[in-house]
Amino acid sequence: RAEGRSPIIPPGRQPALLTAGLAVLLALTALVGRPLLAVPVVLLQAVTAAGWFRLNGMWPARQGIALAFLAGLTTDIALLAADRDSAPLVAIGTLGVWCLFVLVLQLRNRGSADERMYALTAGLASTALAVLAAGQLAAAPHAVVVGAVAVAVATLARALPLRTAAAVAVALPLAAATGAGAVAGLLTDLGIAGALLGLAAGGCALIGLRVASYDYPSRFVHLTAGVALPLALAAPAVYVLGRALV
Repeated sequence: RAEGRSPIIPPGRQPALLTAGLAVLLALTALVGRPLLAVPVVLLQAVTAAGWFRLNGMWPARQGIALAFLAGLTTDIALLAADRDSAPLVAIGTLGVWCLFVLVLQLRNRGSADERMYALTAGLASTALAVLAAGQLAAAPHAVVVGAVAVAVATLARALPLRTAAAVAVALPLAAATGAGAVAGLLTDLGIAGALLGLAAGGCALIGLRVASYDYPSRFVHLTAGVALPLALAAPAVYVLGRALV
């Protein structure tokens, strides 16, 4: 701030390309089957957990990252063992258990009260995000495809070096995500309703990019949180709208 620079620094093109690559991997594996889809989902959860802690200025935070990642991994295993209709109960149950573990971990923390509270909130948020990312496993396969395509297009469109007004910079990726969702929907069972899912997933992706841009983020943040948050935040929308539209 003293140098007159904005603290909001977007991730840029390289993280956008990585997000698009991970989105394509999600879309392709979703068409094959849930066990194979679990591979990119686990990768998404690992990057989400690490990126969120670093975004909050907490590094190293190995125990917190490990707990958040294990929460996501436990959710994945439970979702693979259960049917898709039970996904909300599975997610809530595993989230509750692992949030309790995070609380116990911070009770053992010998830092100051402020440090413990800061670590607790970061740990709980990271755990919740890792569990939310597992929503890709619970969603209908074609919804995952449409959502992943929309996130990829929105992220790439947002990374374009266009000097336009802020409203246009947001509207362009949303329009691109909506169009991509409509096209992907026509190629799947969603039909033209894929445009609605594309719009929602694209909006979630832009929120994730904005969060990853906050407060002078480092290159590590851009290559972790900047890559994972667009897909992680879009997972609940993909699950809910996928069930409603399919």
